[in-house]
Amino acid sequence: MEVGSAAGVVGVRDTKLGAAGPVLVFTAAEFAAFLSAVKRGAFPAV
Repeated sequence: MEVGSAAGVVGVRDTKLGAAGPVLVFTAAEFAAFLSAVKRGAFPAV
């Protein structure tokens, strides 16, 4: 997984697919909320 940010947005992509793979784009606030949820264990382990 690759994560990059620019001008208030965060892009996430699967590096196994290379540069041609799709990029999921989130606002900085959305990504911060996601990270907070991960840190507090909101998602079950796979």
